[in-house]
Amino acid sequence: MNTVFMHCRPGFEGEVCSEIAEHAARLNVSGYAKAKPSSACAEFVCTQEGGAERLMRGLRFVELIFPRQWARGGFIELPETDRISVILQHMADFPVCGSLWLEMVDTNDGKELSNFCKKFDAHLRKALIKAGKLVEDDELKPRLLLTVKSGRELFLGLAESNNCAMWPMGIPRLKFPREAPSRSTLKLEEAWHHFIPRDQWDERLHSDMTGVDLGAAPGGWTWQLVNRGMIVTAIDNGPMAESLMDTGLVQHLMADGFTFKPKQPVDWMVCDIVEKPARNAAMLEEWIGEGHCREAVVNLKLPMKQRYAEVRRLLDRIADGFKERGIQVEIGCKQLYHDREEVTCHLRRLDVKKTKSR
Repeated sequence: MNTVFMHCRPGFEGEVCSEIAEHAARLNVSGYAKAKPSSACAEFVCTQEGGAERLMRGLRFVELIFPRQWARGGFIELPETDRISVILQHMADFPVCGSLWLEMVDTNDGKELSNFCKKFDAHLRKALIKAGKLVEDDELKPRLLLTVKSGRELFLGLAESNNCAMWPMGIPRLKFPREAPSRSTLKLEEAWHHFIPRDQWDERLHSDMTGVDLGAAPGGWTWQLVNRGMIVTAIDNGPMAESLMDTGLVQHLMADGFTFKPKQPVDWMVCDIVEKPARNAAMLEEWIGEGHCREAVVNLKLPMKQRYAEVRRLLDRIADGFKERGIQVEIGCKQLYHDREEVTCHLRRLDVKKTKSR
């Protein structure tokens, strides 16, 4: 039971292995990473006693880029009948848990297990409570995470409830708003959930704020800003949705997103332009560094190879640039569920005063 198991987007198993191996080396946790292509999961097998727990306690999950979810534990084989007894036997040394998440990997085979998991969950939950291994809704206790690989195999793991994904499998349950012009709107909504604590939304996403959306058309990301009551400048040579223009909160400028700069600082800049990641990263650094905005969410499209190495290089370059400028910036990066061949970056400048209310 000394393995860290991680969920990810199918096709990004190698990036997860590279990322976790780099952190393990930094923390002096010996072991090796492995994954099967397109399996939507990866493992880091620790070769020292207690290595998995030490690795997870040495990292903050929200700072990891490619893993969607993680847990420490091990695989167990299940019989065709009396599976719960086998699970309880393997949990003899487990602490009492405060919640249970039954998960599956994000593949077609994994999705076929969803009905089994729903039925199994109720029986397992009841047995765990009866055995004194589960106390519901206690966030101070660890979370029990079971990833079902098949009806005969699962990963039995633990994670601290405040140091793992916010949703089972790291997949948010967001509803597409029918009023939004495009499904890309969910990218920005998920980014806010991931990077901004929910109890800070009223302070950092409110109607007295202003924003700029670069590459805005038809307005999926603009809609999120407008939905929070912000006045938005939408930059794109393409047309914006009429429903957004009718709100009176959007000014549409037909201009180049890479050359446009606001006359006055704004609170938010968002950008989902398809361009080389280095160019988007440089733009992000300039907007924050020059004080054009206080917070920004920008997508970086990934290259075909060495994707983790490229993201790490760009993030280090951005951080070094701010260090040279002598400014304080909070930097976050995540491959969100609604991302595809990209990652989402969030930057927040910490050493400037709030912009004036409109």
